[in-house]
Amino acid sequence: MLLRLIALIALISLSGCGALYKLDVQQGNLFDKDQVDMLKPGMSKRQVLVIMGSPSIITPFDQDRWDYVSSIRRGRGKMESKDLVLYFENEALARIEGDYFPEDPQQMIKDARKFKRQYPDEKREDDEKKRREQRQG
Repeated sequence: MLLRLIALIALISLSGCGALYKLDVQQGNLFDKDQVDMLKPGMSKRQVLVIMGSPSIITPFDQDRWDYVSSIRRGRGKMESKDLVLYFENEALARIEGDYFPEDPQQMIKDARKFKRQYPDEKREDDEKKRREQRQG
């Protein structure tokens, strides 16, 4: 009876551990808007590799289609995914399809504050404020 009670208490206490904190998890290719904006029709496969890195998927049946897949789950939020598909014709980039995470400045600032980091514009403003205070005081 005592052993069952101890096991029950341990089980209940362990079940609550997940409620405290859940890490952000990102999987797949890490790419952003700036990288995608650098892609231009006519680029060679090698140029695309330099900008984007290796694709997640190159099907053996269609060497002219490259898939870049990424997913992220922020804490306990829903899983977001993005898929970018590049099509080549005659070894040159022909078209780009798919989506990617739009850079949400508010989310980036929130994430930076969570890890006690400052966004570059905030840091610049803080540095300027400190310099003004030093001149005055």
